[in-house]
Amino acid sequence: MKKINLTKEFDSIHEFWAPKIVGEVNDSHVKLAKFKGEFVWHKHDNEDEMFFVIKGKLLIKFKDKDVHLDAGEFFIVPKGVEHLPIAEEEVHIMLIEPKSTIRTGDI
Repeated sequence: MKKINLTKEFDSIHEFWAPKIVGEVNDSHVKLAKFKGEFVWHKHDNEDEMFFVIKGKLLIKFKDKDVHLDAGEFFIVPKGVEHLPIAEEEVHIMLIEPKSTIRTGDI
């Protein structure tokens, strides 16, 4: 058991789109990441994915709509749903997802 300081953890992340595992809850990883720019269209066939914005703004595009998230907001992308995360400026994100989740899903 240890406490996690989000500021220190985010300060240690120097690459965008490369989540860092900072904890585990049951069968899920708690990950921190910095996003900037556009990721890739992808989906996770067997896992839901939770995006919790700690700092900044995140856009998640879907085939039929867009979801805009501000700091302090989160969104759960259901398994099997294709999505595209976009960060116009640097965004700090907490991801909570099953340990089996592959970052690029089906790509």
